[in-house]
Amino acid sequence: MNIDREELEWFEEELNETIDDLIEYELADPVLHNEIRELYRKMRPKHLDSRTYFANLLRLQGEMIKLQDWVVATGAKVLIICEGRDAAGKGGVIKRVVQRMDPRVATVVALPKPNRREQSQWYFQRYVSHLPAAGEIVLFDRSWYNRAGVESVMGFATPTQVKDFYRDVPSFEKMLVRSGIILLKYWFSITDEEQQLRFLMRIHDPLKQWKISEMDLQSRVRWEKYTKAKERMLRLTNKPYAPWYIVEGNDKRRERLNCMEHILSRIPYHEVEHEKVELPERVFNPNYERQVLPDELYVPKVY
Repeated sequence: MNIDREELEWFEEELNETIDDLIEYELADPVLHNEIRELYRKMRPKHLDSRTYFANLLRLQGEMIKLQDWVVATGAKVLIICEGRDAAGKGGVIKRVVQRMDPRVATVVALPKPNRREQSQWYFQRYVSHLPAAGEIVLFDRSWYNRAGVESVMGFATPTQVKDFYRDVPSFEKMLVRSGIILLKYWFSITDEEQQLRFLMRIHDPLKQWKISEMDLQSRVRWEKYTKAKERMLRLTNKPYAPWYIVEGNDKRRERLNCMEHILSRIPYHEVEHEKVELPERVFNPNYERQVLPDELYVPKVY
């Protein structure tokens, strides 16, 4: 394939834009008070170096595209459940997984607090409509396991409702797997100290303050209760047909790469051959004259 100089320059610009996107995603230095920033730098674990991280992130995202193509070609149904402590990094993992995928194939489900009608439904009902159909990948940013975690710890569900959940969820997930859904369940884990530091960052960083909620603050108070709830959940719902996988998240970069590697290792995908794409010649009409649009339609060129 012959590429002229103009096309080569365009490709270089596209590559630079890709790198810029990655850097923008990874700009993690918060707008913090100096004392908080210094405390975090002293206590944070040694992060994976940027060269290793970016090289592997791009490689894995390329493999995610191959997985996506295989899912579409074979009609596979993939469901990935992401659970974990508040500030454990599951949102960052999800973002990197789907960053370069087709949003018509790979979708993220993050349901809000159930309304009054949903509260009266069968507990799993509001989740069922979001399950993947053939050729789809769905990632749940929190799922029906809310009942095992926040609802149980905060008293939003009665002990009887929690007991019924644990009785029903193995059968529910067995039905999902039997229907052909590839089910992966991940628990993102961080230490007590790391969560405290991340909450402090959110509190003092104007760009991240929206991430902290009253429920997050209460999760700090109830750290041990959440731990007991997590241990119970893993003990009662870790089944051979629907096992849990724990992702250590104190280092966000390693957390993302390790989870992406594992997802790819658990799905028997392969590269799908595509027909060679040829760019057709543009049709030119010599009698067409492009109209001049009024200036007020254009966004002002501030930059």
